[in-house]
Amino acid sequence: MDWYLAVLKNYAGFSGRARRKEYWMFTLISFVISLVLSIVGGLIGADFLSYIYAVAILIPTLAVGVRRLHDTSRSGWWLLIGLIPLVGFIILIVFLASEGKQEPNQYGTNPKLAPQVG
Repeated sequence: MDWYLAVLKNYAGFSGRARRKEYWMFTLISFVISLVLSIVGGLIGADFLSYIYAVAILIPTLAVGVRRLHDTSRSGWWLLIGLIPLVGFIILIVFLASEGKQEPNQYGTNPKLAPQVG
């Protein structure tokens, strides 16, 4: 949960680098929250709950994705490759799952060397 909250605290921070753990823990917790909101919304007849949540975390999701790509020495613009049907999404998953560069790059120092959140 600390990783999720850390991303939300850096709500629109597109600069810097994000570790794999930060990105994937945020993605996992966001997925679980979306799933719970969809189920609860379906049960009480308020399907809009999951949509409100999706809009609320759109900016942090994009920001952590850009920072994750920065960790692999790629520009944040590579997120747009996900718009290519099927192939783009697979390539983007590979980029996001790749290990970050150990050495400092143009986006900052290795986040593994910084104090860890969780």
